[in-house]
Amino acid sequence: MNVSIRLLQENELAIADHIFRLAFGTFIGLPQPTDFGGDANYLQPRWQIDPTAAFAAEVNGKLIGSNIAINWGSVGMFGPLSIHPDFWNQGIAQSLIQAALDQLTQWGIQQAGLFTFPNSPKHHALYQKFGFYPRCLTFIMAKPIPAAQPTLPETTKYSTLNQQQQADGLKACLQLTDELYSGLDLSREIVAVQVQNLGDTLLLWDDAGLAGFAICHCGASSEAGSGVCYVKFGAVRPGKQAGERFEQLLDLCEKYGAIQQMQRLVAGVNTSRDAAYTQMVARQFRTEIIGVVMHRPNNPAYNRPDAFVLDDWR
Repeated sequence: MNVSIRLLQENELAIADHIFRLAFGTFIGLPQPTDFGGDANYLQPRWQIDPTAAFAAEVNGKLIGSNIAINWGSVGMFGPLSIHPDFWNQGIAQSLIQAALDQLTQWGIQQAGLFTFPNSPKHHALYQKFGFYPRCLTFIMAKPIPAAQPTLPETTKYSTLNQQQQADGLKACLQLTDELYSGLDLSREIVAVQVQNLGDTLLLWDDAGLAGFAICHCGASSEAGSGVCYVKFGAVRPGKQAGERFEQLLDLCEKYGAIQQMQRLVAGVNTSRDAAYTQMVARQFRTEIIGVVMHRPNNPAYNRPDAFVLDDWR
């Protein structure tokens, strides 16, 4: 069998998406495996952020798998990693993982991570071969969005800012995340949401400046799917009032979701961030998906009790 790893091409995204859904749907036992993920779109938005970080596995000229490396400044991850079920257990996933890790190394990533099935020793063993260590669970949680249609201040949405204000907003977001973990930078995700029209980034301001922000995907063709406002990443400025700021950020996300006529708000929270998780439970969020995050090296990064952060590393 002749296996080659190369860059994933734009004209292959539909095939790669089919393989991704087939692989994941088969693994979890869906009656129709390709229904996995509904109409949410994971591959194309990530490919468009950086096509040089998207990798394809090819066997005898046929695409049979893919993986995408993700750059959050000093933090990096990869996924979705998928192999056509006909080619499972043949070492191809390891080659795609290595390609992504080489890219993370080239970027100078300090903390690598991934999200995987918590009940799959096979997956844990695979990633442990590359130095990843299983840490805390991440709960992907959801709640209904009230049907009210409130308004938001103009400065709340990144999309409504002028060019200079957007540049200042990106700088403020970087300063905030740098306080959570040195070098953590969500600029690529913020710009991608704007350029690709996936949703919007919500900005929470107070007298001291940027108090928090949330990168939200909305609806079909984004990572959210129909009727969903999905918080790809959200965080508030650390400190004594972080819990209050977190409540305000969640309020902001609900209001935005209502304005966009979404029915559900979805966000992930690592259970090591116990105060953030507890507040989400109190707000009637309910867990829909459970995953375990694996770190390389085995450090907490920003998965700490004092961090009020929403994400899930999928």
